[in-house]
Amino acid sequence: MDTLQTSNRTTAFDFQPKTRIVCGEHAIDRLGELAAEIGGRRVLLVTDPGIVAAGHVQRGLAALRQANIETLVFDGAEENPTTEHVAAGLVVAKKFEPDLLIGLGGGSSMDCAKGVNFVYSCGGSMQDYWGVGKATNEMLPMIAVPTTAGTGSELQSFALISDSQTHVKMACGDPKASCRLAILDPCLTLTQPTTVTSLTGIDAISHAVETWVTTKRTRISALFSRESFRLLAANFETVIFDPDNLAARSGMQLGAAYAGLAIENSMLGASHALANPLTAVYGIPHGQAVGAMLPHVVEFNGQVFDNQYRDLLGPNALDPELDSDPSELSSSAQFLAQRITHWLNTAGLHTTLAQLGVEHHRLPELAAAAAQQWTGIFNPRSVNQENLLAIYEQAYSNE
Repeated sequence: MDTLQTSNRTTAFDFQPKTRIVCGEHAIDRLGELAAEIGGRRVLLVTDPGIVAAGHVQRGLAALRQANIETLVFDGAEENPTTEHVAAGLVVAKKFEPDLLIGLGGGSSMDCAKGVNFVYSCGGSMQDYWGVGKATNEMLPMIAVPTTAGTGSELQSFALISDSQTHVKMACGDPKASCRLAILDPCLTLTQPTTVTSLTGIDAISHAVETWVTTKRTRISALFSRESFRLLAANFETVIFDPDNLAARSGMQLGAAYAGLAIENSMLGASHALANPLTAVYGIPHGQAVGAMLPHVVEFNGQVFDNQYRDLLGPNALDPELDSDPSELSSSAQFLAQRITHWLNTAGLHTTLAQLGVEHHRLPELAAAAAQQWTGIFNPRSVNQENLLAIYEQAYSNE
């Protein structure tokens, strides 16, 4: 049955924020001070070579050294981190014996740091923590310093790690994995290549849109979903056309963080279930994969839950000079789907699976994999292999 909470009853929730948020320009310069407050004396900083090249690691190290904190850098994180990346970080952690972890970079660096934390603190292998609540010990305190505006990993208790053998993306979550602190410094996002800005921005938008309608949404998660969408919708095109606009960068970073909080309290839906096999099989970047699927999932859900998308859009969510009145279209879902497609085009991203090189004859195989994805169970309309295949077919050429 297709269900979504629509009554005035308050859905039960247990909201306990575990992450302190420090937000502001040049906030990274407080990293040493803040790490010392947590008790950090030996810090393992997890990042990737691109973040090192951008100079952000040096700024972080300078702040940590000023606080007399011994720090070792592991720069072996990569996009879509795998169990191999976690294993490599674990070797470094065992030798160094840190008392605090820092994930500095995009979602991949932060997730890799969480993955290292799981296995370093609790033993075993990354596969042992696939699921929810499987940490067996207290974990090291962690600080997240995002340099992109996308995943919202800094405010989630989940690490997304791919199995290097099966390529299955494992969601490993536990309240113990929540970061103690998130530092949101929009200046760090100024060095992003345009492609990264586009991919991470679309990913954040997908989080705001999906969390708004999931079966686990509550009035708490809705607060974050709505404000996230408002910030992202207002600033996405600005950061594409005016990448040095720090106010817009700040809006995107905060919007992505709020979307992370929404995910933590409401989960995701079918767009992510459909996107993950595209990344696993074809190596399509996550933001591109979820962006191509999102308009079609919105229209699919909107056939039953159009009122929810109307509530998300609101009277001031989108620039009236660029968009027609939603009432002029057949549905609010259609209006939102068209707007997402416009954002994809504006960002220079692909809008069809054919453009992405997906082979049509493999769609049934992809649908079978999508039907096994965890996020699909939270979609407001029930999904199965058959209707997921239909959505893939729709997205193949947008016909």
